[in-house]
Amino acid sequence: MRAFASYLILLLAMPLAALAVVLPANVYRAQGIAAPDCDGPLQALIFAVPAVLIYGAGALLAYRAGQRFHRLVSLLCLVIALAAVPNIAEAVHELYRNAADGECRG
Repeated sequence: MRAFASYLILLLAMPLAALAVVLPANVYRAQGIAAPDCDGPLQALIFAVPAVLIYGAGALLAYRAGQRFHRLVSLLCLVIALAAVPNIAEAVHELYRNAADGECRG
């Protein structure tokens, strides 16, 4: 029952992980416009950080279970977590870029 609940949490977090991978840190630059996006990096981080935490913990816990199926689930969780990491790095870079340029002061 405990494994079922864990897999249900991972399944329910799948839309969160999809948004974490797909959302750009700067929507304007993604469209080809050279303009600062003051709320874009935080929108990307809101989805990416929980996805990395959930699927990173899922990878660790499934790997510790030790059976072949659990190891496969662990690998899948690790791939999902690592897919969101570049978006986190891009969002943090965008935050530092906006702060260094003096943009987005409110």
